[in-house]
Amino acid sequence: MAAIGRFNTLQVVKHTGFGLYLDGGPDGEILLPNRYIPKDTPSEVDDWLNVFIYLDSEDKLIATTETPKVQVGEFASLKVAEINRVGLFLDWGLPKDILLPHSEEKRPLQEGDYCVVYVYLDKHTRRITATAHLDRYLDKAPVRYKVGEAVELLVAEPTDLGFKAIINGQHWGLIHKNEAFKFLRRGSREPGFIKELRADGKISLSLQPVGSQAGDALQELILQKLADNNGVLPVSDKSPPDDISRAFGVSKGNFKRAIGGLFKQGLIVIHPDRMEKI
Repeated sequence: MAAIGRFNTLQVVKHTGFGLYLDGGPDGEILLPNRYIPKDTPSEVDDWLNVFIYLDSEDKLIATTETPKVQVGEFASLKVAEINRVGLFLDWGLPKDILLPHSEEKRPLQEGDYCVVYVYLDKHTRRITATAHLDRYLDKAPVRYKVGEAVELLVAEPTDLGFKAIINGQHWGLIHKNEAFKFLRRGSREPGFIKELRADGKISLSLQPVGSQAGDALQELILQKLADNNGVLPVSDKSPPDDISRAFGVSKGNFKRAIGGLFKQGLIVIHPDRMEKI
């Protein structure tokens, strides 16, 4: 049986004038229209192709070699393309939009807005469906992170304390306001780090490496950038936080600690508008 809403490796069973038919097992033959047949990939009978399976506008299984923005079982930020009495239709990069039923909304949305959703397969209709109620799909797996571990984050929503973010598609975490040294928005994907595993089960996150190794790595990066720029960089402890973030991807506080350490070691001189390697 083909996995709807996921990529499948299926065997070509026959050619027709309008496409290839692939073996979908119990689901029967699935059409891959001509426009999706890869020109640089063999596609003879008995060949195997990696295709994405979904339902077309007539609710028939269809295959494509295009890559959607999200697969079933994943979280993503998708744009609202249309709203009607049935629900909201989200653009996920394929011709038929995904339905977000009104019952699965979490906050009022308008056309053009973006919404972080989880995509699942409706058990009754087998239709690919979205929900903005994320809690029921998170924090189900045991937490096995370590402090300092690098993770992938999907920023979901702002809170009074900072920003809630989805960790590796599995758990909730929080980026506290003092850790949000750069602009964050709903739906942005960010590299992050585990800052603290709290006794109450909550997870604190950082957008930059944590611990002593982080400081050493930042100092090495600064020295390398100085070496690449003839020993001078137009940034210092007086520079705006945004300039520091763009140059090094860290907060101003961490940057100041790093260059302060280099200054104490006698490796650099810090000026109001620049720093120089000694």
